[in-house]
Amino acid sequence: MSWIQITAQVPEAQVEPLSEALMAQGALSVTQAEGGGQEIFEPDLGTTPLWQQTHVTGLFSADVDGKAIVQALKHALPVLKDTPFKVEILEDKDWVRAWMDQFQPMRFGERLWIVPSWCEPPETDAVNLLLDPGMAFGTGTHPTTAMCLRWLDAHPPAGQQVIDYGCGSGVLAIAATKLGAQAVYGTDIDPQAILASEENARRNDVTIDFRLVKDFEAAPPQPADLVMANILAGPLKELAPTLAQHLKPGGSLILSGLLTEQAADLIQHYANHGIVLTLHDEQDNWTLLAGQKRG
Repeated sequence: MSWIQITAQVPEAQVEPLSEALMAQGALSVTQAEGGGQEIFEPDLGTTPLWQQTHVTGLFSADVDGKAIVQALKHALPVLKDTPFKVEILEDKDWVRAWMDQFQPMRFGERLWIVPSWCEPPETDAVNLLLDPGMAFGTGTHPTTAMCLRWLDAHPPAGQQVIDYGCGSGVLAIAATKLGAQAVYGTDIDPQAILASEENARRNDVTIDFRLVKDFEAAPPQPADLVMANILAGPLKELAPTLAQHLKPGGSLILSGLLTEQAADLIQHYANHGIVLTLHDEQDNWTLLAGQKRG
């Protein structure tokens, strides 16, 4: 079965009206994508910002008249009468297979791999994490996760106690465990993240203590040799005293989830809490900070 896809690039104010008009014309789905080179890295809490220019796409069954739908959209929204609409036929294919083909084994550093369940490990004697894309953030595809995994590969925490603060999918905690950590704890504010992390740990046959933040802080473990936090710059700043408390003197801290231009402020902020950080890695305007707590 084929489909008809109708797309227009519109300013922010017209995104919702056009989306609603597409649904009113019988669209099976409506999607929105960035259309003008503007990236939204860290929105304010409780907000869902849109791009200044957005591609709005409606998907229709193949038996509709695409030109008639465009005419109806322009009639319903006169402000878009001069906006070009693209009507194209979308051939049917195995969408599940197409989605799976997007995710192949990825190597981080020298010996650390993330391998989806439908793939064979490229190097059976490497450190292989079995992890599928899922509901919780963090499967290695984002630069911040990739930088953390490369750091772990270069600094394996063998015999150490490790805390993954904001564990998401548990990928960093699992990697630390497979790289020889003695005890690993993961915590997150999202119950779904804890469930996903526990499932991923079972899949990888590792034992990790995952808890919601409120439970973790109610009965925290001893200060760790390594604390990892891949979140966002705002929460990282607020968490400085908490992360410092969970880190033993001389212990290592790695922070990611921040933009390059946010690094200097965080470095200074953490220095006020006894932790000396330096810019360790950069990728696509994202940054990894690494350092130690003063003894």
